[in-house]
Amino acid sequence: MRDIAVFSGSAHPELAEEVCAHLGVPLSPTRISRFANDCLEVQLQANCRERDVFLIQPLVKPVQEHLVELLLMCDAARGASASRITVVMPHYSYARSDKKDAPRISIGGRLVADLMVAAGASRVLAMTLHSPQVHGFFSVPVDHLHALRELADHFRQYDLSRTTVVSPDLGNAKEAAAFARRIGAQVAAGAKQRYADDRVSISSVIGEIAGRDVIVLDDEIAKGSTVLELLGRLRELGPRSIRVACTHGLFASGALKRLGEQPDVLEIVCTNTVPIPAGEHTEKLRVLSIAPALAEAVRRIHNGESVSALFEEG
Repeated sequence: MRDIAVFSGSAHPELAEEVCAHLGVPLSPTRISRFANDCLEVQLQANCRERDVFLIQPLVKPVQEHLVELLLMCDAARGASASRITVVMPHYSYARSDKKDAPRISIGGRLVADLMVAAGASRVLAMTLHSPQVHGFFSVPVDHLHALRELADHFRQYDLSRTTVVSPDLGNAKEAAAFARRIGAQVAAGAKQRYADDRVSISSVIGEIAGRDVIVLDDEIAKGSTVLELLGRLRELGPRSIRVACTHGLFASGALKRLGEQPDVLEIVCTNTVPIPAGEHTEKLRVLSIAPALAEAVRRIHNGESVSALFEEG
């Protein structure tokens, strides 16, 4: 592909390499250095002039470091006369800060979106944002992908005739229902109330669970407190089997170990939008690649083709 330049920050270079392999283009080098006063400096080490530039960087821990890297990459590309700058952000962690649900609280999802546009981003390619309204926080075009196809392809290897897809809360129920339609399953949802970042209560589960094969589906798993609470409610209803799936496997604070230790959880499935934390491992983990989908979206954006058509093909 001509007139395209792909760069990666330090957040997830393995994913960027895989995306470039599917595109058939090299991953252009990026130099990230730090001054004595702890400030970052970014240099894009390939020609950007009048080229279609794609910057791949999920916002993962340390989020603030990777965010500043991304902003500096945007600024560097703009200063180098790139014809268009597309931020490829497989995980937008600030999307969780999407509403004012307490007095004097910041809406970080909108602020960080404004920062990216101010830094030079002319388009954003994102994957499974935390809530639909985050799309509207950006004042530039956003292509919003999801990983339902990749997850559905994985689960089709099993007998799905008695399967129920369970959303931990009503906020994610629409995505769970769309996934259930893809695999021909029923859908259920938990009634969740959050008291703190790591303290939730699920009072009941709405839907048929008894004697069924359950797939718990969430957009992301961080500390795992929501999923563990949901598993307690599900056990009371007598499912036949339990599997856990999400798009973003953040697995903070030993969450993967805790989930892997649940004897009735047969499998934990996520995608590679974010790197699995070092030291986190369980034999139950299956990581699916979303690099082909990202690469195809990048190709379509570059060629001026429909990205939404990706979702219409099954």
